[in-house]
Amino acid sequence: VPNDERTPTVTHLRVAVDIGGTFTDICVLDESSGTLEIGKVATSADPIDAAISGVLALDVDMSDITLFSHGTTVATNALITRNLPSTAMVTTEGFRDVIEIGRSNKRDLWDAYEDNAPPYIRRRDRLTIRERVGSFGEVEIGIDEDEARELARVLRKRGYRSVTVCFMNSFVNPENERQMKRLLEEELPDALISNSADVLSQIFEHDRFSTAVVNAVVHPVLGDYANRMQTQLADGGYAGDLLLLHSGGGVMTPKTIDRHAARLAGSGIAAGAVASKYVGELCGFENSIGFDMGGTSTDISLVSEGQPSVTRDWYIEYGHPICFPSIDIRTIGAGGGSIAWIDGAGSLHNGPQSAGASPGPACYGQGGEEPTNSDANLVLGRLGASLAGGDLTLDVERAEQAIAKIGQPLGLNSVEAASATVAVADANMAEAVRVISIARGYDPRDFALVAFGGAGPLHGVSIARELAIPTVVVPPNPGVTSALGCLLVDIQHDLSTIHLADAASADADEIERDFRQLEEEAHERLAKEGVRPEDITLMRSASMRYTGQWRSLDVAVYSPVSSLDEAIAGFEQEHQREYNYRRDGAPIELFRLNLVAIGTTPKAEFKRHAAADSKPEPVTQRSVWFTTDAPLDTPIYERSALAPGFEADGPVIVEQLDTTTVVPPGARFAVDEYLNLVISV
Repeated sequence: VPNDERTPTVTHLRVAVDIGGTFTDICVLDESSGTLEIGKVATSADPIDAAISGVLALDVDMSDITLFSHGTTVATNALITRNLPSTAMVTTEGFRDVIEIGRSNKRDLWDAYEDNAPPYIRRRDRLTIRERVGSFGEVEIGIDEDEARELARVLRKRGYRSVTVCFMNSFVNPENERQMKRLLEEELPDALISNSADVLSQIFEHDRFSTAVVNAVVHPVLGDYANRMQTQLADGGYAGDLLLLHSGGGVMTPKTIDRHAARLAGSGIAAGAVASKYVGELCGFENSIGFDMGGTSTDISLVSEGQPSVTRDWYIEYGHPICFPSIDIRTIGAGGGSIAWIDGAGSLHNGPQSAGASPGPACYGQGGEEPTNSDANLVLGRLGASLAGGDLTLDVERAEQAIAKIGQPLGLNSVEAASATVAVADANMAEAVRVISIARGYDPRDFALVAFGGAGPLHGVSIARELAIPTVVVPPNPGVTSALGCLLVDIQHDLSTIHLADAASADADEIERDFRQLEEEAHERLAKEGVRPEDITLMRSASMRYTGQWRSLDVAVYSPVSSLDEAIAGFEQEHQREYNYRRDGAPIELFRLNLVAIGTTPKAEFKRHAAADSKPEPVTQRSVWFTTDAPLDTPIYERSALAPGFEADGPVIVEQLDTTTVVPPGARFAVDEYLNLVISV
């Protein structure tokens, strides 16, 4: 927005910043009017510089900000690049290699040449000590203080920045772990010390150790980063806490990074899932599938009855699970820059290889020569000859030359080859949607598809048709939707404790006591973060399984606990939906008690827009191939000219600064009062 068109003095601003590898997206919401202003700047070597400069470029006075929410890839990038601080692990004697042995599996079981990524802590940095806690919590061998202090001397001499203590069976009794942590804090005052039971109370030692290790290696990175950003915001006049978006779809403050740093490893992709849920609900869809397609990858999430699908088993690198509850997101290598290629048997593939930002697709004219989805869409006329408001001119001739690399071997002309390229990409993405929906007992016909990202609206309707999804929703600013998600979240903590018992005969009083202890901890954490008691919401659930299974399902438990009859019925119903069978009469085991603690942050409503008096006209027309039979003369609309109430039948193409929306023949779209495009497929 030009400076002379902005309101000179704006107060009550909510700011969200989503930092990606290439660009940093900024959303500024005025609470008083509901108007939204967006910005996009190149990510700098120090991501904080891009965040602050991007906000200031929108003429925002830091003292006018009431809430600053932030999604970041700092932890993700640190893990991927292994640019990590020196970290040590102290574990029970005999269990030094748990994180290396893992689950004794790998991504491709039959590939003898590919191994899992090595542990984040090297073997020489994993030290052991004699201790033993029995499976029922009895301390069989306590911590020998002299031995512990000698171990601490070795750690101090090596100069570690972070140390994690991971003992066997500490989930049932953390006494030895916590004693070791206290001794290390005395001996190593400059190091960050953590222990696995406080990070994640989990029975499976590899999952618990792995999560604690990830937490330990990223804690120094994120702690320094969050404190520097908080300081710069305060120096600029912002009086509140920095809110960091975590993988569970909530936010946390820098005060809780010590226990939950690993949750920020999924910060970036969680923001898009949160925004997708909100946009779907804004349009009246309680069930929605988020479809975030960018330049290199596509992230897919699912919301059923207003609740996002959640997983407790995710990772940045395969073999090193992070077991904090996280929004379940499926990521595949499919994006605008994904490369089409032919294998040795003559079959056409698409991705996961990508042309990336440099050199990029052939049509960018920056040296790329391989055929990509962007080149195919340009050849088909679905993309225009310029992007980003004319800042980027696309070269049709180069795109055709690239597409010919797959067309000639297959005996296809340029249109047929481009159409085949897009069809394979669509099939890959549709399969990913099937995995997160049909494979889990959800019928896509009951959902709306929320398409965003730079390429999502380009392919959204094709994916929906493949899966019989009736509606596609395209938000007003698809390219910065992830940043928008950072504006829509609450402070959230996920707590749990192991509680092994037969569900039918479990002691309700003991279960209630354990829930009360979790609730006390939740109130302490939220109070530390400045949340008022009246803004706290607590939601209980229990992880249950048929006796003999090791996978569990979470079902709601209501307060106060008098019996588990309702939870047992809920488990059997959920098992039927998830796995398509149930075992009536089979014994059911209670495994873990969970508590979601939410500190509600103020929400501002987005502005409703009035219908326009006049109907906008297309800015131009061009020939677009929707099939290989013949091109169709297709009107091209500018997104900013479309007001609520406007409707049009396909074929139509809608262009804007950050994306292109394709509405093929047979589909119809309408603009709602929030400026979303709602496409009836």
